[in-house]
Amino acid sequence: MSATSTSRIGRKPVTVPAGVEVKLQDQKLSVKGPKGQLSVDVHPFVHIAIENNLIKVQSNAEAEELITGSRVKLYRSIVGTMRANIHNVIHGVTQGFERKLALVGVGYRAQAKGKMLSLSLGYSHPTDFEVPAGVTIETPSQTEIIIKGISKELVGLVAANIRKIRGPEPYKGKGVRYANEIIEIKETKKK
Repeated sequence: MSATSTSRIGRKPVTVPAGVEVKLQDQKLSVKGPKGQLSVDVHPFVHIAIENNLIKVQSNAEAEELITGSRVKLYRSIVGTMRANIHNVIHGVTQGFERKLALVGVGYRAQAKGKMLSLSLGYSHPTDFEVPAGVTIETPSQTEIIIKGISKELVGLVAANIRKIRGPEPYKGKGVRYANEIIEIKETKKK
């Protein structure tokens, strides 16, 4: 494999920490760690080698022969994406992922009740959000929501779905926003 046929990110091997089991079977990589188990489907143009607690992601030799012209960039990006997905799976089963949301507005409240999240967001009725399996939601205060899980994709999706219920509006910034999000406030019309 030549260095030019792999993305910069794809060249870096992924370190497997102690206490994590990695198995590769039929284009499916399974990772089991202290927080749980996840798997990732391996793209057919990618070859994975597991050696000495390192996972090396390379482009498949057969796929390299097919690479011509404008497709080179596409195949490089596939290798880099697979490496990033494998890294996220290993990080998820060892440390997990977390996303914080903040509620901004008078009377805006959130309360976690088991597998339901009750939100008061200025509507005439409270909104109930059902928490999917694999994710836990905590509300340390009435205006803070913390979403935790082992899958980065699922944690991000749940955070986006909660934010979508009442996204921040551009004039006063009221609504549900990510904790580190900066809202640019628009100026109101002047007479």
